[in-house]
Amino acid sequence: MSHRSRLAALCAATAISAVLLAPARPAAAADVWDAPGPYATAVQIGAVNTLYYPRDIATSPRRHPVIVWGNGTGAAPLVYRDLLLYWASHGFIVSAANTPASNLGISMRLGIDALAQADTDPGSVFRGKVDLAHIGASGHSQGGAAAIVVGADPRIDAILPIQPGPLADIDDVHVPALLLAGQYDSIVFPFLVKAFYNDATHIPAIYAEVRGADHFTVVGDPGPFAAPTTAWFRFQLMGDTAARAEFYGPSCGVCTDTRTWSDVRRNALVPKS
Repeated sequence: MSHRSRLAALCAATAISAVLLAPARPAAAADVWDAPGPYATAVQIGAVNTLYYPRDIATSPRRHPVIVWGNGTGAAPLVYRDLLLYWASHGFIVSAANTPASNLGISMRLGIDALAQADTDPGSVFRGKVDLAHIGASGHSQGGAAAIVVGADPRIDAILPIQPGPLADIDDVHVPALLLAGQYDSIVFPFLVKAFYNDATHIPAIYAEVRGADHFTVVGDPGPFAAPTTAWFRFQLMGDTAARAEFYGPSCGVCTDTRTWSDVRRNALVPKS
């Protein structure tokens, strides 16, 4: 079965408007990222994007950073629901493009536009709650390439491509990048992700290869992808100093965790202190 068929078999794409409440899960402390965060979550399914966000956002005393997401080929946000809800439980608003062909990043950019409009809409639960000054881009496979494409948008502050496809140019990105590969990925081979890393000499860039992961490890239960991706965005979009130590500094967490990572590389622009 092709990777398109495998992903398609896992999802049921929809284009109706709805608001769903995700099942409550045990909450972690606010400074922990290897467990679901302290926020109960909700899902809003629209025609162009699906939103995953803190359930009580309308009464939240703060603004919440944004992550825009791109799907793999033939997939829909439902395929990655567990990961996107995980991020929402940590206080992020996740705008996932519904398109199964996300490479150009058009729907991801539209997701930012829609949230900017919602932030000023008196009838929206997001009014005054969207932190448009802190936006990250992520995605898997074709959507990982889209995260690199969208990384050229001046509104983006950091990118996190997961096993990104080749149709992107990281030379256009001017924000920090965490590039994730799977050790046993036979669709987007690790050397293809390393090629993006090797070309990213103009930005702080980290290459991290998940030990034992194939191309579909992130699908459904995100397993080893959940904690480090959350830490990356908590550092880049929330200024979490504890999460910073996972990536920067002389003995960063990903550098020393050989159980999770089979290969980690940091370029010369990543702070070593």
